[in-house]
Amino acid sequence: MRTFFQFITLLLFGLTLQAQEAKKAKDLLDEVYTKAKSYDNIVIDFRFTLQNTKQNQDQDSKGNVTLKGNLFVLNFMGVTKMFDGKKNYTIIPEDEEITVSKYDENDENSITPSKILTFFNSGYKYAWDKLLNIRGRKIQYIKLTPLSAKDKTKEIYLGIDTQTKHIYNKIEIAKDGTKTTLTVNSFKTNQPISKNHFTFTESKYPNYYINKLD
Repeated sequence: MRTFFQFITLLLFGLTLQAQEAKKAKDLLDEVYTKAKSYDNIVIDFRFTLQNTKQNQDQDSKGNVTLKGNLFVLNFMGVTKMFDGKKNYTIIPEDEEITVSKYDENDENSITPSKILTFFNSGYKYAWDKLLNIRGRKIQYIKLTPLSAKDKTKEIYLGIDTQTKHIYNKIEIAKDGTKTTLTVNSFKTNQPISKNHFTFTESKYPNYYINKLD
């Protein structure tokens, strides 16, 4: 009987620790979000890698994104994506084609800075993970596990610089074994940005085919 009560005590103690660790993880993520929202704008240079040994996949690309409020310009893999607050623009120089669509806040596939910074607010279980020293920077990892069994993602690890409270990297592991890693190479804030930086100017693309979906 005593062994049984010891087991129950250890179980409850373990659950309490898990709850405390989960709250600590969520508090850190909230701090990261609040810090990011305090900036007038953010300019990020990043590296993106994709690996899947079973499918013999190994990709390595670089990109950059400029964020201001809910506006953004993303340059990645030769494609520019822009959101001016009302419409999304996808510019593909290789095909000389531009796709224009209205923003639908109810569309789960639509991307905005606010969604990028708040994706972890629901649908995940949080866990306090390992602390690593990466080139002199202390990076605290938070493990996110999807609550839905239908989610194709197995787990996500967000690495957060404990000093700046900026995201250092995001490691996503899919159930099919695919591992994608987005690492921030440069994180600049409150940069001098042109007023027209987030404005699509059609005259700049005289020979492009413009596909207006809406």
